[in-house]
Amino acid sequence: MSEVNDRGSIKWTAMMLPEHIQMLNKMWKDKERKAKPMLDEQELEEINMKLQLAIHNHLPVQIKYYSDYDYKVIKGKIKKIDLADKYIQLDDYTKIGLMDILDVVME
Repeated sequence: MSEVNDRGSIKWTAMMLPEHIQMLNKMWKDKERKAKPMLDEQELEEINMKLQLAIHNHLPVQIKYYSDYDYKVIKGKIKKIDLADKYIQLDDYTKIGLMDILDVVME
């Protein structure tokens, strides 16, 4: 018995207008979006303590943060914590919003 190889809506893109293809691509991309998790006060306080410890002891950290509807991870040393503008700056000058940080792991 032969199996049917169904590629869904992809197989029809050759007969579509470019506008339709763009709309389908946007739809597929929107499906992959992740929601930003809401952290409670205890989690925020734990992240704050880890950031303070890392900057005062010059420890390398791994930071998980939310950006562009996805979770990202970056490693480095914290150069600056700006409470007025609510961001941290790493030694490679990467800036991450304090409210976007999901987890901090000291290495």
